[in-house]
Amino acid sequence: MHVGLIGAGMMGHGMAANLLRAGHRVTVIAHRNRAPVEDLVAKGAVEAKTLAEIAQAEAILLCVTTSKVVEHTIRQLRFHLRPGQIIMDAGTSAPAATKKLAHELEGLGVAFADIPLTGGPEQAEQGVLGVLCGASPETFVRIEALLSCFATTIRHVGPPGSGHTAKLISNYLVTGMVALVAEAFGAARRAGIGWKDLYEAMLNGSGNSGVLRKMVEPALRGDFDGYRFAVANAAKDIGYYAELAEGLGCSSQLTETVAEIFARAVETGHGGRNVSHLLDPAIDDVS
Repeated sequence: MHVGLIGAGMMGHGMAANLLRAGHRVTVIAHRNRAPVEDLVAKGAVEAKTLAEIAQAEAILLCVTTSKVVEHTIRQLRFHLRPGQIIMDAGTSAPAATKKLAHELEGLGVAFADIPLTGGPEQAEQGVLGVLCGASPETFVRIEALLSCFATTIRHVGPPGSGHTAKLISNYLVTGMVALVAEAFGAARRAGIGWKDLYEAMLNGSGNSGVLRKMVEPALRGDFDGYRFAVANAAKDIGYYAELAEGLGCSSQLTETVAEIFARAVETGHGGRNVSHLLDPAIDDVS
């Protein structure tokens, strides 16, 4: 299949590399970071100069940051689209916006699938991501083999919007755990409890988790970039989740508190840092 990629960042690069490895054609458009684009071209991708060129693909893969960027990109693509194409949004977007876009594209004969991912850049490069897919049954059948090029766990969770709903619930759990780890180890530092001893003991208990290991083990070496997920993206996701929870009637004080922690980190200028920097005593005031 011919796939057009918009967003050759940390996740998009790995996904596209695996698509190429599986024998698919990939066209990629310029990204602010040239290195991933150039690497994909070296692997056999073709670089497009315009979105009209990207729109020649059978499937268009979006790996961008927010619902607004997705909406803006599709508005630019709209006049170049044709019936039978598929657009896939691999980011974490607002479900309401996703449903609206899917409905609009259906009128053009273009299928839409939200395919948010579980896993990070390392899993993207290895082709072992998870996918929570929201799509019609017919569209899912058309894209399942494509998704299997970069994912080992693929779940069709419902119609368009369902994938993003499931991902926001998953990310709420993760961001909540990030906030708890940061606050717990901040308390340990204030109490004079050594992080190494506490961490090693926690590995044998119920507190052991991927979040704990990604955040704390590198921090013991002075590396606060162990969890490669930007604070700004976490704040965006928890903001979307808060809207979702409000609509479902299950918003809580916990939701508000977690959202506030990340919003404050962004407001104090730390949005570009990875979430594991919430452990850094230099920005301890935001946790």
